[in-house]
Amino acid sequence: MALTGNGGARGDEPARSTNGYTGLSRGTNQAGVRLYNERLVLSLIRRNGALPKAEIARQTGLSPQTITIIVNQLEGDGLLQREAPQRGRVGQPSVPYSLSPEGALSFGLKIGRRSVDLIMMDLVGRVRGKLHRTYRYPDPAEILAFLETGLAELTAALTEGQRQRIAGIGIASPFELWNWEHQMGAPRAVLDAWRSTDIQAEVARRTAWPVYFYNDATSACAAELMLGNSHHYLDFLYIFVGSFLGGGVVLNGSLFPGRTGYAGAIAPMPVGRGGAKRGYEQILKHASLYVLAERMEKAGQNPETLWREPDNWEAIGPLLDEWIAELCHSLAVVILSATSIIDFEAVIVDGGFPPDIRARIVAGVAAELEGFDRQGLVPVHLAEGQFGSDARAMGGACLPLLASFTLDREVLFKDVR
Repeated sequence: MALTGNGGARGDEPARSTNGYTGLSRGTNQAGVRLYNERLVLSLIRRNGALPKAEIARQTGLSPQTITIIVNQLEGDGLLQREAPQRGRVGQPSVPYSLSPEGALSFGLKIGRRSVDLIMMDLVGRVRGKLHRTYRYPDPAEILAFLETGLAELTAALTEGQRQRIAGIGIASPFELWNWEHQMGAPRAVLDAWRSTDIQAEVARRTAWPVYFYNDATSACAAELMLGNSHHYLDFLYIFVGSFLGGGVVLNGSLFPGRTGYAGAIAPMPVGRGGAKRGYEQILKHASLYVLAERMEKAGQNPETLWREPDNWEAIGPLLDEWIAELCHSLAVVILSATSIIDFEAVIVDGGFPPDIRARIVAGVAAELEGFDRQGLVPVHLAEGQFGSDARAMGGACLPLLASFTLDREVLFKDVR
């Protein structure tokens, strides 16, 4: 596969090579009311599932004639598909429209402290292919090599029509990796390489598709907002427990990255230091997987279990129980502090751990919150995230789809760096 760059996207509306695919072409070149209404219809169907034209008109406030034109155009572009007619009512059968899985494809590259993932995802969020690699620490040259071979492997079986519908690549990575020397455990030369490497620009040089870059936890929050969030919360705090600790903020149903893209950056939050040493330290030192990994190594256990066997942690034993207890207390502090500032409807917790561990953590956080004085605060709903270890890579793959087909584009891709 020949990988040649067009410069990618760096916060502005990306240039797209559509090769005659009118859906992406119109999304790039046509501005104004019609483009807004198309994004509105796509966002509405994504959030609610298949809808007939009459219901789309009712929920958007647009005229039936306008909706007919928009839906027919989106169907012609391959972004919407007709479902079976709904019969049994007076008049003509109602025909629902849903997102077409073949409408677009995107890639998500997750760069983590101990592993890298590359996934290919379709318009409805179904993962079409996934590659995973573990390492002692992330090296930019090795990750770029992994990306090149991975893209070739994942696109090998695509038809020419499918290739034309690739919307882009989203990179989900912690910001400023070179500042996390202790947590990464990488040599100084590798940290310096991260400081001098513009990973978004390097990926853009290797591909003809638009490239997007966002914080890994914020990207995971985008996946939960776009593909999960089964309760349809409009205002929620998202917490992702990985090698690092991070999160995202959703307000009024849209991702809120903040002025610099750091909204939901939970890791630096100060918590009281116990024991003989008084004062405060970052909550990252209590609520992250690298802490558990260090404790496992000191106890003679192999911490690679956390990355090589992400669905089976039973063998970790008491160390895991102690870490969960400490994590739950720390997250309760985070939630209490956050809900004191913003009246979140819900808090969604996810992370790079098995589903049964996630359930234990959410239950433990709820129990910890009962021990705090919450007078003056409305109780917040606690919920489990739906994607676990895949959330960040899926969130990366969501970025091109958000940019091309939803109303969140203006919020998410303003220049924040």
